Amino acid sequence: MRIGFGTDIHAFGPGDSVVIAGVRLPHSRGVRAHSDGDVALHALCDALLGAAGLGDIGMHFPDTDPKWKGADSRELTRHVVALLAARGYVVANADLTILAESPRIGRHRDEMRRTVARLLAVEDNQVNIKATTTEGLGFIGRGEGLAAQAVVLLQRHAPR
Repeated sequence: MRIGFGTDIHAFGPGDSVVIAGVRLPHSRGVRAHSDGDVALHALCDALLGAAGLGDIGMHFPDTDPKWKGADSRELTRHVVALLAARGYVVANADLTILAESPRIGRHRDEMRRTVARLLAVEDNQVNIKATTTEGLGFIGRGEGLAAQAVVLLQRHAPR
């Protein structure tokens, strides 16, 4: 078994929605990012890559490469899961925390959980999504951006 941790942060910018955990949420602003700026899936990819000893998301999908401009983070996640599978790893569980004053994710939590579970090819109960504010503190509290953290546990494929 291997444990990985990931984090991602994006500043708000122009736009009318944000993507979190593969789900587009209406919002008064978008995020500044090279891809779709999905902080939850970016943190998840970093956690998965870290657990497998495969570096980080920037090594695999550099923001200097125009190929990834506007990329859908669900595709990035599928690619990372395929890298893990090729090395004999499956996800045992994933726990994601969204840090934001807004948008509120409560009513979107189940859809996010289902989306992440499908991306990881696991059951819904192997994924947890939670959120917190920073009680008005720091750049998140001032409404300048949002962040996410992810922890994953990988295990080797069971022999067939």
